[in-house]
Amino acid sequence: MLAGSAHDVVAVMTRGAGSGAVGATVAGVASRLECPLWPARRARESGFATVIKREAVDLLLNVHATCVLPAEVVAAPLMGSFNLHPGPLPAYAGLNAPSWAIYQGESTHGVTLHWMDPGINTGPIAYTAAISIDEDDTGLTLSAKCVRAGLPLVHDLLEAASKQGISLHPQPLGVRRCHGWEVPHEGRLLWTESAARIVNFIRACDYAPFASPWGQPRAYLSGREIVVLKAALTGERSDAPVGTVGARVGDDMLVAARDEWVRVRRVQVGSSPFPAADALRPGDRFALPLQREVSPAVS
Repeated sequence: MLAGSAHDVVAVMTRGAGSGAVGATVAGVASRLECPLWPARRARESGFATVIKREAVDLLLNVHATCVLPAEVVAAPLMGSFNLHPGPLPAYAGLNAPSWAIYQGESTHGVTLHWMDPGINTGPIAYTAAISIDEDDTGLTLSAKCVRAGLPLVHDLLEAASKQGISLHPQPLGVRRCHGWEVPHEGRLLWTESAARIVNFIRACDYAPFASPWGQPRAYLSGREIVVLKAALTGERSDAPVGTVGARVGDDMLVAARDEWVRVRRVQVGSSPFPAADALRPGDRFALPLQREVSPAVS
C-alpha cells in the first residue's frame, strides 16, 4: 500500500535487513519493492533522531515493534510518530492484546492508530476500528483481523497527513491495562478454573502454525508434560474432581474443569501432536496447581 501511494518511503526498519531475506517477510517484501532497508536496532542508537531530521521524515509508522523508542526519536518526524496497536486503548495496552482479549472472554476487540509519546500506548488517538471476536477465534486469527482492520487506518492517516488534518483525540476514560511479557499462570493450565476460562486460554495461545508469544498451554499428568492444543466447551456439568479425565468422545477426551467437562481435542507430548484419545485414558487425573511439578519426560 505504501509503495503504491504517492508518498515516499524513506526506509523500512525491520529485523532481517541485510540478511538477504525473501518471501513474505517485511524485509523480503520491502526488498522486492525496492524500499531502502535499515536494521531495526538502529532506532535505539545514539544520533538516530538526527538521521530522521536530516532525511526530513514527515511520519514515523510503528507497526508491531516490541521495543520502546527513545523520546527524541518519537519527537523527530516533522508531523509526528504513530503506532498501529492491535487492541483498544486504554483497556488493552502493551503486548499481545489479541491473546489477552480472548483470555478475558471479550466478544469485541479493536485496533487503534495513535500518536506516539514517550509512554507505552499512552498517546492521543488518531483512528480506531472495531472488531468482533468469534467463539472459534484464536490468537492468530484475531491478530489477522487486527491487520485487516488496521491497514485502512494507515491509509486514512496518510490521506489526512497530505491535507495537514490528522485527527487527535484524548484516550477515553476507563481502566488502563498494560501487559508486558507475562503469560497467565506462567503458561500452565489450571483445571480449577471454569471451563470457559480454560478453553479461552488454549485459544489465546493458539498461533499455529506459527510460534505463539505465550508458548503452549501446559498440564502435567503422571510426571509427563502434556500440551493441550485444541479444546472446546461441552456445556455438560461435571461433578468429578477437577483434572479428571472422563469419557472418550470419538478421538476426543473429556476433562473435568471446576464447573463442566472440557472436550480436549488435540494434545502434544514431547514434540509429537496426537488426538487426545491417543494420549489420555479415562480415570487419569492431571496434577493440581499446588502439586509439585515434575520435569517433562524425554520421548
